[in-house]
Amino acid sequence: MFYLFFLLAVLLSFGLLFSVIKTGRFSSYARAYRLVIVGLAVVAFTYYFIQKSIDHFVQDSMTVQVVNKLPFPVDFYIIKINNDADPDLKFETRHLGIIRNNYYRIDYLKMDSSDQYWIAAYMGKKNLVYFSQHSVPNKNEDQIIEVQNYIVQSSKLAEIAKTHIEELKFENIKSAIWMTLSLLLLFLNLALFFRKDKIKIPK
Repeated sequence: MFYLFFLLAVLLSFGLLFSVIKTGRFSSYARAYRLVIVGLAVVAFTYYFIQKSIDHFVQDSMTVQVVNKLPFPVDFYIIKINNDADPDLKFETRHLGIIRNNYYRIDYLKMDSSDQYWIAAYMGKKNLVYFSQHSVPNKNEDQIIEVQNYIVQSSKLAEIAKTHIEELKFENIKSAIWMTLSLLLLFLNLALFFRKDKIKIPK
């Protein structure tokens, strides 16, 4: 999503620059460009917000339900381990979110090219308080994971998980920054579109 918002920010910035072209042979092209870019940005943001608000059910996927039995809210992540030789595709990291005591979150994992996943949990930004490794012998059977103790099953694997979680956090921060900038540029472009030029009254 980072590249999408970055591209939108660049294109919308050009839209603001073209807004100063009000006369001349290029004015109609500038207005058409702004109209197209604003329309694309509105569609992109609408699609993004709808996708974030609906249930992320995936057909032919395995349901993983993570239940927090710990006494405090904990921030959970799930990492699917893909059977892929490419290091960039081997680890697929997702943020489940902060789960309160006796609450749960559900995620849907496509296990076609995977037979295990990890669950990691943080209390605070840096304090890893839970890590577990889960094999999947039956990919058609949904799983319920109840987290009842502060435990790290494997320090070595936990360090690998922390690395990928930090990468996900960094990507989310970058995406959030460019998404905010793109929204601001979109509103500015819209405001310029609907702004009425002041009519000069002759003396």
